This record gives sequence, structure tokens and C-alpha cells, in this order.
Amino acid sequence: MTVVQEEENVTAGSIRVPWRIGTRGSLLALTQAGTVRDTLIAAGHDAELVVVKTAGDLSSKPVQQLGVGVFTSALRDELAAGNIDIAVHSYKDLPTAQDPRFTIAAIPPREDPRDALVARDGLVLGELPAGAKVGTSAPRRSAQLRALGLGLEIVPLRGNLDSRLRKVSAGELDAIVVARAGLARIGRLDAITEALEPVQMLPAPAQGALAVECRSDDSEMIKMLTEFDDAATRASVLAERSLLAELEAGCTAPIGAIAEVVESLDDEGRIVDELSLRGCAAAVDGSDVLRASVVGAPERAAELGRELARELLDLGARELLSTSESAVNPPATDFSNSSPMENNQ
Repeated sequence: MTVVQEEENVTAGSIRVPWRIGTRGSLLALTQAGTVRDTLIAAGHDAELVVVKTAGDLSSKPVQQLGVGVFTSALRDELAAGNIDIAVHSYKDLPTAQDPRFTIAAIPPREDPRDALVARDGLVLGELPAGAKVGTSAPRRSAQLRALGLGLEIVPLRGNLDSRLRKVSAGELDAIVVARAGLARIGRLDAITEALEPVQMLPAPAQGALAVECRSDDSEMIKMLTEFDDAATRASVLAERSLLAELEAGCTAPIGAIAEVVESLDDEGRIVDELSLRGCAAAVDGSDVLRASVVGAPERAAELGRELARELLDLGARELLSTSESAVNPPATDFSNSSPMENNQ
């Protein structure tokens, strides 16, 4: 692609050319945004990447100490100011509270949302010895790993994917657990020793999905981006995040969810699409994990998410999450411009 300099930029109608796609500067973020850019270029739209530094990139503190929106607020600020036209987010990093300034105009087809184990000597999870050091950045993963009762030592983990992988190859850790989607996007599926099935570990809501966001008043951009939206991914993510919102929890809470649109037969034997949603809420110490599931029509995605959340609440999720929150979340700076619900991290 030929990079067009600022003084050479022209507009097509009210759309600036080339489209400026805001992204974080990590390898993973650049790769994710690059796939969106390449898709747009293949469809005949000129586009370029603009790197934006976020608070999460400038700090080594655990994410739960930094606050909601730590990886997304700077991108949104640049978008609101008109310095970029599109922002590409890892959807799971976005606050669940909707910001009226922006519209998620496209959700591309999702990568495999499962978590993945990268372990020394090619070991799978059940082969790790008691006391093995396993690194993870997420209370959700920590809670579910502890609940398996394998006697593992769970240690905090931050840094980009390459640095996390090096901790295993250098022998600092016996294993790490990360999102499979991230390894797929940077071409490191070879490092995976086991993809963790949802029965072992439910992924984070919206894991593996991208959110392509623009300004809500940019009707032409919304119209153009909508053609790249994947309906099944949107329904799945909507269900998962509706569950998260109904539980009044954010992206660092020990909550897992996975939804998928599958073919089924109705009462008359016709093939129809159904949305299957599974969710869990866990105590961060692994002492308890509440699980539930629901099935319904994809157009009821948001309702299904709320329904499943209420079932988890009936099972005792509020008390479980309250205990976990006090254990892992000290007071944090809020970067999200979100509702009070989003501050309960």
C-alpha cells in the first residue's frame, strides 16, 4: 500500500481518504488492525494505520489495578477528536456500558475464542506436576485453574505475547495460559501445547472478537463498515457481553462465557439457527465455580445473556463475585467514561 502523506489527503464526499485506523502499537494490536486495513483495501477503500499509545501500554501494573478501558480510552479520545476515523479494539477490552459517541459498525468473523496452554516439554494441563508455576494475567483464568484442583502455583503475568512466551522457553515458568486467538494472529499456534476446552475453562466474554468502531454521527462510515460485519459473531458477542453487564462486572472479573450460533431442527424438522450460551462465575481462590447455560434464537442474543446472568445470580454469583472483587481489585483509576456499573472492577 502506498502511504499518503497528510498534505496529500483528499476526501470522497465527507469521507477522508485514506481512512485512518487507530490501533495500539503492540505486535498483536498492529496485526489485528492490519487485518481490518487489508480487508478494507481489498474492498477498494484506501486505509492506513495510526498508532496510539494507551495507559495500559505505559504501565506495568496488573490490569485490574489500572481500571476499565485502560487499553481503549486513548483510542476513543483520538476518535472523538477526529484524529482517526476508525478504532480497532480487542472487543473483550471494551467497557460494557455503551458510549453514545461511538458505534461498533463491524464485528469481523471471530477467531477461535478458547484459551490456550503453552507449557514446557510439550506438556498438556493434566501432565503438569503439582507446584508447577503457571502464569496468567486474568483472575478468570486463575480462578478456573485453581478450581481444577491440580495443585498448580498461579503467578501474575503481564507483557506482550512474545515476552510471555519467553518466560516458558527460558524456564522462568512451567506454563502460561493466554488467548488462542492472539497466538493465531501473530502466527504462533506452534507454541500451543493444548487448546483448553470450555468444559475446563470458559473464555472471557468476547474473547477472539474485534470491534471496529467509528463515530456515531459518521453515517457514511457506518454504512460502509457494516458490510464487513459478521452476524453470527455479533450475536455471540452480544449474548456474552449482555451476561457480563447484567452481572455488573467488567473485563477483569472472574466470569467466563462462550456463545455460538449452531444449526438445529425445529418442531417441524426444519433446519434453524440457534444460539447456545454457556457462562460461569468463579471465586478467585477456586473454591467454587457456578455454571449455567441457555439456548434460544440468535435475535434474542441480548435477552439470552441477561437470562443466563439472572440464573447465575440465583445460584449465588453476586456473593461469589463480591468476595472475588475485594480479593483482587484494589482501588483503580477509571479510564472508561462508563456508567457506575463499570467502576465495580
